[in-house]
Amino acid sequence: MSTTSSQSTDADVLDLLRACGPMGVAELSTEIAVTPTAVRQRLGRLLAEGLVEREPVRKGRGRPRHCYRLTQKGLRHTGSNFADLALALWREVSKIEDYELRRTVLRRVLQSLFDRYAKQLEGHTLLERMRSLAELLAQRRVPFSVELPEGPDNLPMLTAHACPYPELAESDRTICALERVLLSELLGKNMTLSQCRLDGGSSCQFQPS
Repeated sequence: MSTTSSQSTDADVLDLLRACGPMGVAELSTEIAVTPTAVRQRLGRLLAEGLVEREPVRKGRGRPRHCYRLTQKGLRHTGSNFADLALALWREVSKIEDYELRRTVLRRVLQSLFDRYAKQLEGHTLLERMRSLAELLAQRRVPFSVELPEGPDNLPMLTAHACPYPELAESDRTICALERVLLSELLGKNMTLSQCRLDGGSSCQFQPS
């Protein structure tokens, strides 16, 4: 099974737990029409990622059965209206006429995002931190990859294969600049947007300047 297929089927389990609450393996197996063994494999991955947790449920004598529920991380991961909320918030912030107030709000947003991601990054070199960031974003279904082009500079490049917020970027390219600033802060290196999908590129590419 491919990675994309695994992520899709894992998402089915997360969505079901979000809609129905705690469920057992047999219930999940029936609802998504796969074998209990397949369900256990998916739950194993989700447990390892901290997206679900299990608890024993005793009914009479014998071994307890387990029910699975979303963790707080899982609840955040399955939020279905985040894109709409982000777009609405961005539009309202853009309407703030006071430049200094608008700038302060955006700075706080960036700081909040930095605080959330920075403590999860690993590695000391730029390449290591890029790879750690790409893995972190992949967990949030945002496909990034890291390449090491040939050449005298041999500097790593971070590529976004899909925009995390396409509607925002299409309506206001300021979001692209904020993303560049956030990546620069997280990686500890000034990054430039060398290629952008909005300009006809196949992907968005960030390179250290």
